Amino acid sequence: MDGRIWEEYRRWLDSASDAGVAEQLRGMAGDEAAIEDAFYRDLAFGTGGLRGVLGAGTNRMNVYTVARASQGLADYVTKRFPPEKRSIAVGCDSRIQSDLFARTAAGVFAANGIRVHIYPRLMPTPCLSYAVRTLGCAAGVMVTASHNPAQYNGYKVYGPDGCQITTEAAGEILAHIERLDMFADVRQTPFQAALDAGVVRYISDEVLTSFIEAVKGLSVLGEAPANKDIPIVYTPLNGTGREPVLRILAESGFGNVTVVAEQERPDGHFPTCPYPNPEISEAMALGLEYAEKQKAELLLATDPDCDRAGVAVRDRMGQYRLLTGNEVGVLLLDYICARRMESGTMPERPLVIKTIVTTSLAERIAAHYGVETVNVLTGFKYIGEQIGRLEAEGEKERFVFGFEESCGYLSGTHARDKDAVNAALLICEMAAYYAAQGLGLAERLEELYAVYGYCLNALHSYEFPGAAGAAKMGEVMARLRTADKLGELPVKERLDYAAGLDGLPAADVLQFILEDGSSVVIRPSGTEPKMKAYVSAAGADRQEAEEKCAGLAACIKEQIGI
Repeated sequence: MDGRIWEEYRRWLDSASDAGVAEQLRGMAGDEAAIEDAFYRDLAFGTGGLRGVLGAGTNRMNVYTVARASQGLADYVTKRFPPEKRSIAVGCDSRIQSDLFARTAAGVFAANGIRVHIYPRLMPTPCLSYAVRTLGCAAGVMVTASHNPAQYNGYKVYGPDGCQITTEAAGEILAHIERLDMFADVRQTPFQAALDAGVVRYISDEVLTSFIEAVKGLSVLGEAPANKDIPIVYTPLNGTGREPVLRILAESGFGNVTVVAEQERPDGHFPTCPYPNPEISEAMALGLEYAEKQKAELLLATDPDCDRAGVAVRDRMGQYRLLTGNEVGVLLLDYICARRMESGTMPERPLVIKTIVTTSLAERIAAHYGVETVNVLTGFKYIGEQIGRLEAEGEKERFVFGFEESCGYLSGTHARDKDAVNAALLICEMAAYYAAQGLGLAERLEELYAVYGYCLNALHSYEFPGAAGAAKMGEVMARLRTADKLGELPVKERLDYAAGLDGLPAADVLQFILEDGSSVVIRPSGTEPKMKAYVSAAGADRQEAEEKCAGLAACIKEQIGI
């Protein structure tokens, strides 16, 4: 083991006063592999902030890595903003130690003379984005690891526009962080003392009410007939969605909503869905049991920080079908555009914004309604940035809808991140609208495929854990940058975003376009030790598209060397 790693481990043993961290450090004694993995690097800080496994060490989420990141952010805010503008909004979800990390961050900001607005209870990520803008803050921090397994937590940083920080801001904050000694350079005030002194203040319920009203204003149903009595099953997956989602549905007239009791209350251990990601069937299994008992038309799920929404629908045969993020996205896009055209509320030169890995079917639907499509890099922050640019140009009304394939949706400019409260309302009213016409969402989706052509998208993830995994991913990406084939399939065009492309910022992303129009996007995850491959295949029907997808997946595994 590298001597520097051993020295850092010994320093933590001598310096860490937090009882939980100290116990974990002692438990590592004699386990060189565990020590190396915990200390071989600092937990990466980027545009997504921090995200990692809970535990002791520089490569883990704990009170020390959170405090150090908070001091770096405090130094950035102090440098960049005048005293009267120095305030930060803080929120947290239901994950293990989220409340502790939120209070730790608040105490660091307070010790640096920065005013803190903190939610008094668990709250969704979009509510944090909204609070940053509403309260005029210089920054925001949301303690969450989104849909990751229970052993993860994270620390997302937002700019004054309510959008996740830019690459430039992340680099500047990281530079401040890297100057800091973990134990010697971080200033902290006990949370309660800062609260008593008025430097830390709780965010009032009026802000949440204002958020709810803003989202209600995004309804496009108007006076159209709708059956709001359709049976709906909802699960917050033990996260933060219960209060705002149930409130907005009730206030919008949806009275037949059953909540999955085992997943209703916040619980960071996620006992009934260890991987609380509404994209996957395992997380939706208990909700589907409820849906079958209730004969529900719709199963709705939100992830722990309530920025992603998952959907399952009942088809004409009474079977339940889990929709992909792409499928829900195109349904919503078509519904929003159709309703806005019918009601005369479609803006001039309307825009839909999506990521490059999101289905191309959206472009065909948007074009049908005369809506321009803007493609951005993977990550909803890039959609938020585009909304900010529209606002700066006085044209934010042009924004109609934004979505990404990983179940993230936004139809308004109230927040600058994906919003599952917004999505929940639109999904339910869309289902009610079609139900009044005797049509389910599964049938409406098939109608869209019949009109615009079948397009199947699939995501494949390959794990590369630890230091060796990180090095391996670098080698794979370097090799792919010179590849003119995927397996035996010739590549028509290879797009490398490493130096920036089509006006987009530089990113470690490769896109391969094949002769038949299929495409593959490959990138290392920015938040997990994984490499992700996004496959898009068009076909005359589902069977042909599935065959193409399976063939491409085999080619990718061969190319990566798995």
